[in-house]
Amino acid sequence: MAALAAPVSTALRQVFPDDPPAEPEAGPPRDESPQRWFVELSAAPKSDGGSDASLNAEKKAFRDGARAAGVRYRENFAYNDLFNGLSLTVTRSQLSTVARLPGVKAIYPVEIMQMPDPETNPHPDLITALTMTGADIAQNQLGLDGRGIRVAVMDTGIDIDHPDLGGNGTNHSTPFPTARVIKGWDFVGDAFNADPDSPTYNPVPSPDNNPDDCNGHGTHVSGIIGANGQVKGVAPKVKFGAYRVFGCQGSTTADIMIAAMERADHDGMDVLNMSIGSTYQWPEYPTAKAASRLVNKGIVVVASAGNSGATGMYSTGAPSTGDKVISVASFDNISARQRYFTASPDALKVGFNPATGSPAPPTSGTLPLGRVGTAASIDAACLPLPAGSLAGQAALIRRGGCTFYIKAINAQNAGAAAVVIYDNVAAAPLNPTVAGVPSVNIPAVGTTKAFGDLLDGRLASGPVELTWTGDTDSFPNVAGGLISSFSAYGLSPDLQLKPDIGAPGGSIWSTYPLESGGYASISGTSMASPHVAGAAALLLQSAPNTNAKNVARILQNSAQPKPWSLSPAAGLLDNVHRQGAGMLRIDDAVTAAVRIDPGKLSLGEGTSGATTQAITLKNTGKTPVTYALSFENAVTTGPNTFTPSFFLGDAGVTFYAPTVTLTKNQSVTIPVTITPPVAPVGGQYGGYLIFTPNDGSPTLRVPYAGYIGDYQLRQVLVPTANGFPWLAKLSGGFFNNQPSGATYTMVGDDIPFFLIHHDHQAREMRLDVYEAGSGKLWYTAYKEEFLGRNSTATGFFAYSWDGVTTKNKNKQLVVPNGSYILRLYVLKALGDENNPAHWEQWQSPVVTIARP
Repeated sequence: MAALAAPVSTALRQVFPDDPPAEPEAGPPRDESPQRWFVELSAAPKSDGGSDASLNAEKKAFRDGARAAGVRYRENFAYNDLFNGLSLTVTRSQLSTVARLPGVKAIYPVEIMQMPDPETNPHPDLITALTMTGADIAQNQLGLDGRGIRVAVMDTGIDIDHPDLGGNGTNHSTPFPTARVIKGWDFVGDAFNADPDSPTYNPVPSPDNNPDDCNGHGTHVSGIIGANGQVKGVAPKVKFGAYRVFGCQGSTTADIMIAAMERADHDGMDVLNMSIGSTYQWPEYPTAKAASRLVNKGIVVVASAGNSGATGMYSTGAPSTGDKVISVASFDNISARQRYFTASPDALKVGFNPATGSPAPPTSGTLPLGRVGTAASIDAACLPLPAGSLAGQAALIRRGGCTFYIKAINAQNAGAAAVVIYDNVAAAPLNPTVAGVPSVNIPAVGTTKAFGDLLDGRLASGPVELTWTGDTDSFPNVAGGLISSFSAYGLSPDLQLKPDIGAPGGSIWSTYPLESGGYASISGTSMASPHVAGAAALLLQSAPNTNAKNVARILQNSAQPKPWSLSPAAGLLDNVHRQGAGMLRIDDAVTAAVRIDPGKLSLGEGTSGATTQAITLKNTGKTPVTYALSFENAVTTGPNTFTPSFFLGDAGVTFYAPTVTLTKNQSVTIPVTITPPVAPVGGQYGGYLIFTPNDGSPTLRVPYAGYIGDYQLRQVLVPTANGFPWLAKLSGGFFNNQPSGATYTMVGDDIPFFLIHHDHQAREMRLDVYEAGSGKLWYTAYKEEFLGRNSTATGFFAYSWDGVTTKNKNKQLVVPNGSYILRLYVLKALGDENNPAHWEQWQSPVVTIARP
C-alpha cells in the first residue's frame, strides 16, 4: 500500500488560541438531580414489532405493582409507538422502589430543556446564511423549493398569522390549520413552565389543538426552514407540522418530546426538526432512541447539537446523540445586524450588542471615551479602580481575567457613565452579561476585538468621543464561517462521531411572532438545525426515493470543514468532534453524482492501534471520474473534560492507491487504514479523508474521529473540592454531609441520600448493601444505566435508598433495623462488566436504620 503521510510521531505539540477568553468561575456545587423519570418497560415498542395489547398489559402490570408497593407518583405520559414505557413524577425517596418493580427494564431522568433567549435586531440577514450553505444556488439555479415535503417543527409553536409562513398578517385572525401549517398540536398551553427554579413554574400541561406561538423560537426556526415573504428560508414551499412543547416562557421536559414525536409520525411528516435537547446524554436516552426509530420509519430527523460548548467535551445533547439522528453544530453568520455608536473624529460606526443585566443604551448623547488598561491587558478592571477616575466617561475595557459583571461594576464605582467591553479574540460580536448584586445601573455593551483594538489605538493618540445612535447597520462578522463559541463538543459517550454536520446558527435573522415585531435575530445551534432540516427537504424533493437513513451521509459527503475558530490563521481545521463533517453545502449534495458510504468514521478508542475501514464509492452519473485520495488532520483536544486544550492532529492515514477511478454506474470499495495518535492520552482526535475529482465536480470528504488511548482509564468518580461522594441527610431542602455515618428512621425524607459527582458519563451505576461488621450482602439498593455527566466539575446527582433491596430483579427484601454500609459500583463508559478494572468503587460511612 502507498502511504500518503509521514509515520505517526510520538512528539506532541500543543497549540493555543490567539488569546483565550477568561475561564468561567466554577461556582458552588450544584444539585442536578431530576424530578421526573422515564420508566422503560421490557417489551419492544410498536416501531420494533410490539403490539398494543401486550404493551398495554405490561403497563397495567406496572401500575398494579406500583400500587401494591405503595409508590405515590403522577403519570405524565404513556408510550407505545417509539418507546415502551411511562413518564413519572415521583419523590426522591421512592425512586429506588420504582426501579425495582417487575417489568422495569431501565429508568432515565426526564431532563429539563431551557428555552433560548432571543437577541433581536431589526433587519434581515438570513440571505447571507443561505449563501453559506448553497441554499441560494439550490433555489435559484437548481429550481428547488421544498415543494411537496412536510416538515415537522417541535418547538414553541408557529405564529400561524405570520404572512411569511402562510398567515393572513393580522394577529389571532388566521384559522388553523392554514395553507402552510397543515398539522399540529399544542401539548402544553401558554402557562406551562417546567423549570422549578422559575417564578412562573407551572409543570401542569394544558394541551389544545392550536399550536400558535407566543414565544418566538419556533416561528424563528420555521422561518429558517421555509419562510416565503420578506425573508426566504431554505425550502420556501414546504408544508409545516407544528408541535408545541414549550409555553410562552421557561422550559419543557423530555417526556413531552416523545409524545410530540409520536404525533408527528402519525401525521405523516417527512422531516422532523428538533432545535432542543438534553445535554451530556447517551444514544440510549429515550428521546434519542425514539428519534432513531422515527428514521427507521422513514422520517429524516434533525436536531441541534446543543449550546453547551462552554462546559467542555462530551456535551452534545439527546436526541441529537441518536445513532440515526443528524446532529447539527453551529457556525457564525458572515454578517450581523447591530445597533451602533459612532466614534470621533470620523464618525466611525461601531457595532455593539447591549449587555444583559444593564439599562438599555440610549439612542442619543455624547460621552468622552476612557481607556482602562490597553489592548494587551489580560485583567483590565478586575480590581477596584480609583474613585472618580472614570467620571462621566464611557469606559473601554478589554475582556479577560474576571467576569463581565466585575468589570462593569468596578467601572460604575469609578464614576463611568457607560461601559464598552470588547473581546480578546477574533470572534462573533460579544454578548456580555453583567447581571449581579449590586446591579449595574449604567449602559453596558459588547463589541468585537477589531473595534476594541481600533478604539484603543485612537485613545492612545488622543481624546475620542462616543455618540450613541438608535440606528443599525450590517457589519461583517470576523468569525463568520467559523464554529460558534457556544456550539457543543462531542464525542458521544459511546465514542460515536457527533455532531454530524454544521450550518449557520450565529446571528440568524428570521421570522418572529407579529406581536413581537415580526422578525428577529437569534443565535444558537437551534438556528443551525433548521438549515439542515430545510436542506433535507430540498434533497428529498430532488431525489424523492432517498431513504431517510441515507440523508445524513449524502449531506456529509459534500460538507466543507472550516478552520479552527480560536486561531483561524493557523492553517488548522477545527475539531471534527465539534464541527462534524463541516459546513452544509446543499447545492453540492444535490448535484454530486458520486456517493460515499459510510458518511463518517467513528474509530473508538486507540488501544487496538491501526484500524482498516472499507469505503465504498458509487458513481450514479453517466460519465467516469477519477478521484485523488488524500487526508487532513484536524485539531486534537486534550483529556480534560471541562477545560479543553488543543494539540496538532497526528493520526496517520494509508490508502491502497493514490487514486480511484469510477466508470458509469460503478461501485468501488477501497480499504483505508487509520493509525491513531498516541498522545495526548485521553484526548480526542479527528480529520478528513478527501476525494478530489478530476472533472470539476465537488470535492467529497469523510470525517473520522476517535479517542486517544484506553477509554476505560477515564475516571468517573473524580474527587471534587466538596469531597463527593457523600452520605447525606436531607433537611429543609439542603443536604448535609454525614462523613461519620448517620441514623435514619426511614420515615418521609429521613432516608439515606448519596451525593455523587459524575465527571464523565457512565455505563452503569449500582449501590449494594452489606451488613456492617459481618459483611453479609443484602443485595442491590439502586441501579441505573447510561448515566450522563455533571455539567460542571463541582456538580452532583442525589440518589436515595428506601431500605428495600432487590435480589435478581425478582425478590425484594426489606432490610431490618441495624447498621449497614453501601458500596457504590460504577461501570465506565464502554466498559466490560466482567472486567474488575472497568469498575470504580466507593464505600459509604455506616448507615444505621432505626425504624420507630
